[in-house]
Amino acid sequence: MKDLQFKRHRRLRRTDSMRALVRETHLRTEDLIYPIFVVEGEDIKNPVASMPGVHQVSLDHLNEEMDELVSLDIKSVIVFGVPAEKDDVGSQAYHEEGIVQRAIRQIKKDFPSLTVIADTCLCQYTDHGHCGIVRDGDIANDESLTYITKTAITQAEAGADIIAPSNMMDGFVAAIRQGLDEAGFSHIPVMSYAVKYASSFYGPFRDAAHSSPQFGDRRAYQMDPANRLEALREAESDVEEGADFLIVKPALAYLDIMREVKDRFNLPLVAYNVSGEYSMIKAAAQNGWVNEEEIVLEKLTSMKRAGADLIITYFAKDAARYLNQ
Repeated sequence: MKDLQFKRHRRLRRTDSMRALVRETHLRTEDLIYPIFVVEGEDIKNPVASMPGVHQVSLDHLNEEMDELVSLDIKSVIVFGVPAEKDDVGSQAYHEEGIVQRAIRQIKKDFPSLTVIADTCLCQYTDHGHCGIVRDGDIANDESLTYITKTAITQAEAGADIIAPSNMMDGFVAAIRQGLDEAGFSHIPVMSYAVKYASSFYGPFRDAAHSSPQFGDRRAYQMDPANRLEALREAESDVEEGADFLIVKPALAYLDIMREVKDRFNLPLVAYNVSGEYSMIKAAAQNGWVNEEEIVLEKLTSMKRAGADLIITYFAKDAARYLNQ
């Protein structure tokens, strides 16, 4: 054995302190964005059956949620609305007194230090459940941009710090950027759902947001999970149109896409750790099949390692508690 030569990689793994000293990727509470579902009505805190630990809350319970986030040092939320009424053009999405607009005003008034991101889409507000306007059975791309832009403007007027359009219409970043600028909101950034796949991992979210399509599916505007180069074209278009952040959704099954987007574009990258990814781990943990804390931190760290600067995740509260221990 005296002539055997090899490298001693284990020298840097020998103790906890040594591993911490050379750790390449770090997960912080500041990296986490917590999704919140606000509903019309009073004294509502409905548990989402398919998402253990996640609730729909009415505005009178909203501050309780924000207090908890602040106590955990989580600094950002993304707001989704569940309206009482829906119609064919999703008018509650852009109404000045829509549920998201009222929630934004309340959060910014009572918790001004929080960064409030507004999800900008029509699917929760349309009676057909699609992300755009339906004409003759198809999604009318350019007409949809008008309503999506109106939604973004009313959200900015309510005090949103960031507009996050998730509809996957062609040209949505250009339309929103122009609309915000003309309305006096040139300082408001756009966090684009640049790469959003037509994924089977979204199922539990549709329970929470009541946003399932009433006919067909979203494959005509969300991306084919088999495509890689198309994702880069989508991201490139959004960068050219003025996006300030790029989101890849879902995250866990598309870590390769995140790395390519991060390597190619010099913008903050956001991973969306979606509902199906959340619920599978919760279910496995409840059955004692996995160590929830270890697997959550490993999973979120993998997203940071793949290039994510920020992570939208329903695990934000849990992860913050783990990190703060």
